[in-house]
Amino acid sequence: MEITCNRCHQTVQAENCYCSHCGLPQFVYATDGSSGQTPPEHWDEVVRDAGSVHWKPALSAALKLAIPAGVLCSEASPLRGAGLIWMTSAAMLVVMLYLRSQRPAWITIGAGARIGLVTGLLAAWMAFCVSGGALFVERDLLHQSNQIDAAYTSLFVERFQQMAQQSLAGMAPADAAQSQGIYAKMQALILSPEGHAGMWAASLVVVSCFLLIFAVAGGALGARMLGRSRQPEI
Repeated sequence: MEITCNRCHQTVQAENCYCSHCGLPQFVYATDGSSGQTPPEHWDEVVRDAGSVHWKPALSAALKLAIPAGVLCSEASPLRGAGLIWMTSAAMLVVMLYLRSQRPAWITIGAGARIGLVTGLLAAWMAFCVSGGALFVERDLLHQSNQIDAAYTSLFVERFQQMAQQSLAGMAPADAAQSQGIYAKMQALILSPEGHAGMWAASLVVVSCFLLIFAVAGGALGARMLGRSRQPEI
């Protein structure tokens, strides 16, 4: 006998205790005068909605992997070039650890994406803190401020000057002179200590946003690949 899920209206076999599409528990009521209970073997363990997240085990798994992932993605890590790979892999592993503790042992893609988002937030916060601490140590304790300022000038100011020259090339002389004055003020702001700190913080924010995006993608991918492989057959 087949029944229809009350949530997603997909066909569910009567012997299944939850919908294999959305995870909603399926309650079957007997009509022959019996007690109306399903066989004990179908209800010997707790069944959770696959679209929801039990956050206690999810946060426990996220903390185990988000902290090392954040350290690897920070400016202090020599392996930061592969930071997006670390972040995606960490989110997938968090979903895998979470699935091991759940009944049913699969979740929806949306739930996996939410777990990935939390993992990304924790990792991005850790990367931001480690990067800030490393910069403080280099500037104030190791007295490498001259090298850091030179690298900053090479990275931001030279690129800014190239962009300004390209934009001024096609302007009329009067407009070019006016725009050149504006660019000179912007360059002075960039070279100031406040501008330096702002550009550094902005770069870390951009990196953190990319980490979040790849963490969400990793969580959704983990739910798709790992969760569906554990989905019970109809």
